[in-house]
Amino acid sequence: MTKTVLVVDDDPTQRRLIQAVLEREGFAVCHAENGDAAMAHLAAGAPADVVLLDLVMPGMPGQEALKEMRARGYAQPVIVLTASGGVDTVVKAMQAGATDFFIKPASPERITVSIRNALSMGDLKGEVDRLNKRVSGRTTFSDLIGTSPAMTMVKRIGERAAKSAIPVLITGESGVGKELIARAVHGSSDRAGKPFVAVNCGAIPENLVESILFGHEKGSFTGATDKHLGKFKEADGGTLFLDEVGELPLDVQVKLLRALQEGEIDPIGAKRSVKIDVRIVSATNRDLSAAVAQGLFREDLYYRLNVFPVEAPSLRERREDIPALVEAFVRRFNVEEGKRVVGASPETLRILCAFDWPGNVRQLENAVYRAIVLADAPYLQPYDFPAISGVVAPPLEPSPIEPLPEMIQAAAAVQAEAGAAGEAPVRILDGHGHLRTLEEIERDLIQHAIEVYAGHMSEVARRLGIGRSTLYRKVREQGIDVDVKEAS
Repeated sequence: MTKTVLVVDDDPTQRRLIQAVLEREGFAVCHAENGDAAMAHLAAGAPADVVLLDLVMPGMPGQEALKEMRARGYAQPVIVLTASGGVDTVVKAMQAGATDFFIKPASPERITVSIRNALSMGDLKGEVDRLNKRVSGRTTFSDLIGTSPAMTMVKRIGERAAKSAIPVLITGESGVGKELIARAVHGSSDRAGKPFVAVNCGAIPENLVESILFGHEKGSFTGATDKHLGKFKEADGGTLFLDEVGELPLDVQVKLLRALQEGEIDPIGAKRSVKIDVRIVSATNRDLSAAVAQGLFREDLYYRLNVFPVEAPSLRERREDIPALVEAFVRRFNVEEGKRVVGASPETLRILCAFDWPGNVRQLENAVYRAIVLADAPYLQPYDFPAISGVVAPPLEPSPIEPLPEMIQAAAAVQAEAGAAGEAPVRILDGHGHLRTLEEIERDLIQHAIEVYAGHMSEVARRLGIGRSTLYRKVREQGIDVDVKEAS
């Protein structure tokens, strides 16, 4: 999704200049002429992923606006603009919660880099918060992504289930996020912060299921060299999530039923039962009622697990949630892969929303992961999803910027003069055969490029692979004489 920058400045000319810079980089821009207007914009719920805030404005000044934003809980990164770079001013702004600052007028490169850094820091903070919640067992339904009717119903039902110790059975296709719902049930209950233990019943070898779930004593069977507590005991006081519970063997189903009914387990080789306090949340992508009819699943266990059913919708049933999911995956993989992708282009989102996604959210997650790794543009394009869009990445084309005729003539003249003199235009060695300093070589190279391109500084900067502001700075620092013919 396109990121929106809120520009808060009382100078309309400054706002228009910043808007032109940001829109060229693919950002959406909205304006506020003072702090009061900015607070009204945020209070109305209007989009604002980053705030550019001028410090000196009539009415509510920037410092007060920044403090008010933080006091009201607005967490958007704020970049302050100031006409003077006084240390005290900058320190106060950073202490109030600013992410960065720059002095007006700033170069387009400085503005865009600052905004991208702010977005990256926001992504990093969000990912740290998500991981902390996951590790501490405090993921709630507010952390689940999606506002579609189907997902809203899941959240509403799940929150009710979380308030009691009732067994919950989550059904749905593979890849819809059943474990995330189970974690939200745990994190929204009074067991939040206690152990959350997830077990994929379909991935355990049949001869080890009982030992892994209920534990065993040392020497209880060949290879049992140590005592093993088992998943039920690990989850004591918390929640045990049994994923793909329909894959459990019938003999283990009997012991599971006893654990649910009596609140105790019998480890292999133990002389007495062990009391446990565990809430069971199970999940399956199979039709358990059909498995019961076929004799593959115990009917009494089915009714015991299916006390409170929650059906997780497939992704094609909640297409309106796809943009939010893509945005969340982009944030996460930006952090993991060290990328700075802003989001997906509108055309890309249309293609992703129209796709059926047989693998559901897991397939979308993997598709975005691949696209992030291979992306070379600020926004994900349809060709970043070739298997879905059918669009192949365009071949690399030469730059459309062609040198002006006078540039070509000047370059030919300089090269001809250097060739007639029998020497390279930029010398690397001095008169004694030793390397010249890097500063001297750089100065001669810039001087040579200026002569070749007849003082057209935009072309000189492009050919040297540096920004115009960097080129002008080096020209000033090294005292190079130049007759500038192109100022922009």
